[in-house]
Amino acid sequence: MRAGNWGRETLQRPYCIGPANGGAPVAGTGVRWEEPAMSEQDSTPDAVTETVPEVGPEVGAAEGGVEETPKETVQATPPAVPVASDHPDRWGRVDADGTVYVKTEDGERAVGSWQAGEPVEGLAHFARRFDDLRTEVELLVTRLASGAGDPKHALTSAKHVKEQLAEAAVVGDLKALAARVEHVLERAEAGMEKAKEAKEAARAQSVARKQALVDEAESIANESTQWKVAGDRLRQILDEWKTIRGVDRKTDEQLWRRFSKARDAFNRRRGSHFADLDRQRSVAKASKQALVEEAEKLIDSDDWGPTAGRYKELMVEWKAAGRAPKEADDALWQRFRAAQDAFFQKRSEAFSERDAEFSANAKLKEELLAEAETIDPSTDLESARQHLYKIQERWDAIGKVPRERIRELEGKLRAIEERVRGAVDAQWRRSDPEAEARVAQFRERVEQFEAQAAKARAAGDKRRTEQAEAQAAQWREWLAAAEQALATR
Repeated sequence: MRAGNWGRETLQRPYCIGPANGGAPVAGTGVRWEEPAMSEQDSTPDAVTETVPEVGPEVGAAEGGVEETPKETVQATPPAVPVASDHPDRWGRVDADGTVYVKTEDGERAVGSWQAGEPVEGLAHFARRFDDLRTEVELLVTRLASGAGDPKHALTSAKHVKEQLAEAAVVGDLKALAARVEHVLERAEAGMEKAKEAKEAARAQSVARKQALVDEAESIANESTQWKVAGDRLRQILDEWKTIRGVDRKTDEQLWRRFSKARDAFNRRRGSHFADLDRQRSVAKASKQALVEEAEKLIDSDDWGPTAGRYKELMVEWKAAGRAPKEADDALWQRFRAAQDAFFQKRSEAFSERDAEFSANAKLKEELLAEAETIDPSTDLESARQHLYKIQERWDAIGKVPRERIRELEGKLRAIEERVRGAVDAQWRRSDPEAEARVAQFRERVEQFEAQAAKARAAGDKRRTEQAEAQAAQWREWLAAAEQALATR
């Protein structure tokens, strides 16, 4: 219980009258002081709360701080103060009219008046007040000795107690308590001096730490392009900065301005970089959007070769477009891949069906070849020609065969055609009276089909081009045979 709280002790008595010192009414004023009943807990002195001063602003400590009090003894510690409530009659008395006195070096001093009960109870009451004061001083002694107390706070508390002792309304060994208070004052002053020296050393160390952090921040601001790593490091520097205490305000503000300026410079460089990156990604997003739309339009194409080639070109363009914003880039890529997969799945299914159809066509052409092998132009040339013509029509109607069988099957048919054509040429050479006219006609047909092929080629019609070129080649062979027959007549 603090000395300033002496007016709040609890008694199981109607009232008591005492001096003004310590918070009690002055004797003889007739002021009633009613108090609640005292519990066992209330008889224990209140703990002295130690206030730890705040150190500096959040981002830079101002002057001040809690320093550890040196543990060495300033002077011999005076004996502990006796507990007054054990033998209150050793330190005071109550006279017949109820006046309470305390014994001092200068004689007795009146401390109050007891009108509420037995004199011994009044003496015990003022002894307990003394014990409360004694407990507070002992707490200061213990904290200074252990190094857990703040010398400045202890000095202030001890001075306050010393000022109260001359007029305190208590009964106890005032001389011993005064010596104890003087010991606290001397020890607190010595502790404050050492705390000041430690504070200066800590301040120099704190300034050096903050200076190093500022230098690092300025280096990052001017040089680093590792934006995430550098940004994380600046945040770590700020967190570390907040933990550094004890720098004087002027120095701290100067260092803080440098750090803040470096951080702002870094943020501007980083912001400019990402603004440029955002512009690039916006362009990339627009480009990829166009590529996705084209890819989705090509899904239904059955022009397998050119479309597959275009998808490969779109992939090259996609890689060259750069990165769009991540969320948009991922969404566009999913659409692009889905379009590709859909087209190539469709092509794969079509090729599978075509391969099955081509295999069946190959079997049918093998049967035609077997039939064509039976043609004998030497017995009946005209029948052989008609038979071959029908086989050729049926051959064309069957359609395509697997790519690896084309050369084989076409070669066998061509051999049969050459055999029949050779017989026809031989007959022409023997009996054709209009050989020269036929040569001219054949030449005209060759030129006609070549012109058709050139026209179809210019129009980009691959199928008609191939057909015209094949017919031109056929008529060219017949022209060559007619010219040869004409030459050998």
